[in-house]
Formats: sequence, structure tokens, C-alpha cells
Amino acid sequence: MGENKAKRDEKAANGEMPLSGHLRELRNRLLVCLGVLLAAAVLGLHYAEELVGVLLALGERYNYHFVYISPQELLIEYFTVSLVFAFCVTLPVILYQIWAFVSPGLTNKERLLFILAMVFGLIFAVIGIIFAYKILLPFMLYFLIALSDGSGVQASVSVQNYISFLMTIFIIFAIIFELPVASVILTQTGILKVEWMKKFRSVVIVVIFFVAAVITPPDVFSQIMVALPMLALYEFSILICSLLAKRKPVAAEVEEGE
Repeated sequence: MGENKAKRDEKAANGEMPLSGHLRELRNRLLVCLGVLLAAAVLGLHYAEELVGVLLALGERYNYHFVYISPQELLIEYFTVSLVFAFCVTLPVILYQIWAFVSPGLTNKERLLFILAMVFGLIFAVIGIIFAYKILLPFMLYFLIALSDGSGVQASVSVQNYISFLMTIFIIFAIIFELPVASVILTQTGILKVEWMKKFRSVVIVVIFFVAAVITPPDVFSQIMVALPMLALYEFSILICSLLAKRKPVAAEVEEGE
């Protein structure tokens, strides 16, 4: 008993935490995230009608007529939008809790990389969603509604299908715009090399246009509108990773000199 207590005291003095302590800390941080998520969901549900109205207004600009084909469909979409809103509000809290949990085991360089990845990851995700909402979706919705011109068929779209379509596009572009952040993390950890990114540029271009063709309507203009930002992000990733790679030898020389 006394020997075990002495070992625990020694670990505490060295800043080490036993497994049970880590599990308690993890539980407490999960409870904090869950509490914030529930509170944000209640707030989102209060404004769910306005949020759904904003999404529907985007389609109404192009003469979409929305219907719901089951009694509970609109209510379900209110809950769906409120949960998405809650996740977006809670995401900074989740990232902070992850940071607070893992940071004691990281080096100073790893802490800096982690913080930058979180901050710029959020920024680029928001930029991707704004790009989809302001630029891509208007063209996609216009093209899709234009298909019915002269056919005598009126587009009456299910609210559930429409909002699911928008959410899918938002998620896709939030992920696509994480390309620079992911590239920096992979190159800084040694998993990816800038030379590989440059060498396989032609292959990546083909893949990008293939992905753009899959996630957009079958017209060249929409595909180009999706592919061009992806290409720009890829080239931007190469530029950033190249600049950071050039700084590494300088940093190593400074450390050796010290």
C-alpha cells in the first residue's frame, strides 16, 4: 500500500496522470461538449423556422415550389437544422476540449501545429460553405430548374430532399476546402512530401475533374465552377507546403547553432 502510494505521488510530481485520471478527465470533457451541444440544439430549435426559411428562400429565387409529403416532414427538418446549427456552434468547444486533453503530451512544435490546424481548419470550412451558398448553389439550382422549362412540368420539391441536398453540398465543400490544412499537416508530419504533390499534379487534376463531374449537374459550366476552386486549393497547398519546407532547414540550423 505504502509503496503504491509512493509511486502515485512520484507520478503526480512528474506531471503524469494515471489511466483512471485520464478517463475521468475524458468523461468530464465529453460531458461539457454534450451540455453545450444540448443547449445549442435548444437555441437552434427556437430559430429553426427562420433557418429553414433562409434555405428555402434560396430555392424560391429560382421559382422552386416546396411541399412536404408526410405530416411530420417539416418538423423533422426543423430538428435536423437545429442539430446542424448546434454542431456548428459546439465545434469550437469540441476542438478546445480535444486540445486541452491532448496538449500535455505534445511538444511545443506539435502544439503550435495543432492550434494552427484547428484555427485554419475552421476558417477554410466556413469559406467552403460560403462559396457553396453564394456561388455554386445558385448556379446549380438555376440549371436544375431550367431543365423543366418548356416541358409543362412544375417543380414541386420535397422540403426534406431539398434540405438534404443543400446539407450534402455544404459538407462536401467544407471538406474540400480543408485541402490546404490537410496538406500542411501531412507534410509537416512527414507522411506526404511536396515533391510527390508536384510529381502527381496531372493525376490529381484528372481526379479533381472526375469528382467535380460526380457532385455537380451534368453540364460543363457547373463542373468547371467546382473544379477551378479545387485546383486553386491544390496549387495553394503546394505553395504553402513548399514555403514551410524551405523554413525547416533554417530552423534546424538555428537549433544546431544554439
